[in-house]
Order: sequence, then structure tokens, then C-alpha cells
Amino acid sequence: MIIKTQGGQRFDTSHDLTAGERHVLQKLFLWESMASSLQEFREKKRTALSTGWNNSGPVVQSEALKKIILDLEAKVALRLKRS
Repeated sequence: MIIKTQGGQRFDTSHDLTAGERHVLQKLFLWESMASSLQEFREKKRTALSTGWNNSGPVVQSEALKKIILDLEAKVALRLKRS
């Protein structure tokens, strides 16, 4: 999957992220539309990163994942501001 941030950066999840990072990102895509606050989204991010894939343990964020998550946080904030 190719992800393009609002700032124009492009990431290929199959090359730029580990399997654990992709799993976390799948969860965060869901929470992007469901979180009732930016704080809730960040808590879900912390939980997903600490739990890992199938409770495999913490997922270390690559620079690519950090940038994608920051973009998701900005989208959550914008959605909440509009509602």
C-alpha cells in the first residue's frame, strides 16, 4: 500500500514498514475515524505500539511510521475541529 501524507511524502508500506508496524498502522487507520479526541487516538497508538502484533511485544517505530502517525494525528485533529 502506498501512503501519501498531507505534506506530500510517500511511503510504500511493504518496503518502508515492518510487519509489526503495518499491523499497528491498520489499527490506527480505524481509530483515525473513530477517536473522539486526539488524546484517545494517542492512547490507542501507545497501546498498539506496546502490545504489538498478537501480543508479540513492543513495536519500535521507524522514522517512516513516525511520520505517518503524525499525519494521522493531524487528520484526527482536523476532523474533530470540523465537527
